[in-house]
Amino acid sequence: MKKILIALAGIALLASCRDNKNTNDMNLTQEWDKTFPKSDLVEHSKVTFHNHYGITLVADMYVPKGAEGKLPAIAVSGPFGAVKEQTSGIYAQHMAERGFLAVAFDPSFTGESGGEPRRTASPDINTEDFLAAVDFLSNLENVDPERIGIIGICGFGGMAINAAALDPRIKATVTSTMYDMSRVAREGYFGSADSEEARDAQRQAWAAQRTEEYRTGDYKRAGGVVDPLPDDAPWFVKDYHDYYKTPRGYHPRSGNSTDGWNITGTMSFLNQPLLDMAGEIKTPVLLIHGEKAHSRYFSEGAFAKLKGDNKELMIIPGATHVDLYDDVKGVIPYDKMESFFKENLK
Repeated sequence: MKKILIALAGIALLASCRDNKNTNDMNLTQEWDKTFPKSDLVEHSKVTFHNHYGITLVADMYVPKGAEGKLPAIAVSGPFGAVKEQTSGIYAQHMAERGFLAVAFDPSFTGESGGEPRRTASPDINTEDFLAAVDFLSNLENVDPERIGIIGICGFGGMAINAAALDPRIKATVTSTMYDMSRVAREGYFGSADSEEARDAQRQAWAAQRTEEYRTGDYKRAGGVVDPLPDDAPWFVKDYHDYYKTPRGYHPRSGNSTDGWNITGTMSFLNQPLLDMAGEIKTPVLLIHGEKAHSRYFSEGAFAKLKGDNKELMIIPGATHVDLYDDVKGVIPYDKMESFFKENLK
């Protein structure tokens, strides 16, 4: 028995050393490198935690200055292809100004978080990233584990709904300018590729790409937001460019600002519908979308799947998809989110 205990202790120590080594090797940026100014109303620090796949996630934690006791907490991530120094950090900092402890985290394989290969995505692992954030928050001394909510932005709105359908520790969920990544992978924009033939063509292209990548050992990138813009670019692509490719929202670790996802990095979304269990979410959900957003139909489709009188769809008059990324237009409904979370995290 003594030998077994010693062996187990050795395994635990080895695991601990591996965690510490992974974190220390990340060379985390310590200076303020966000796309938005730091608030004088919050304390900011960088934190790490791990998910159930052993990937270390990196987050910015925002705490209201002078806060005492156990706080309600919110985990934030998104948009899809962005980093925590962009939109999710803006949301988290605003929530901290309003009394919540908030973390904005980089998902697995992106930004400062771990995971190889870089710039890949997974409906399973990225949903798990939200659950891992809840694990972390639930174990903080200054957080009430019974008052934890999440915010998913753009493509991470779909992951947030999937997480809420899986984890009852999530007491309230907000999505903003949501994308259902599995739906767009399956159907294309506005159903433009919603046929077996179109999906077969995509599968063939991915299969050929995977064969080449295994042969060369090199994962090719699909490219971020197109730059320079062609004259005939759709208006919503121009919107993306105005955020990701200009000083307004550019960040060097953001795939959308630079060279994008791996070509095969989003392959698994085709066969993994994210919102299948949305109808079984018992906790409150608030979906926020712009009236003029090209992506509005994703939130409307998600809302149609939700059940119960504690679900709400809020449409922001005149707003586009990117208008909900930052404070340039001043249309992000922080007051509504504050009241929603305070009502449901109590």
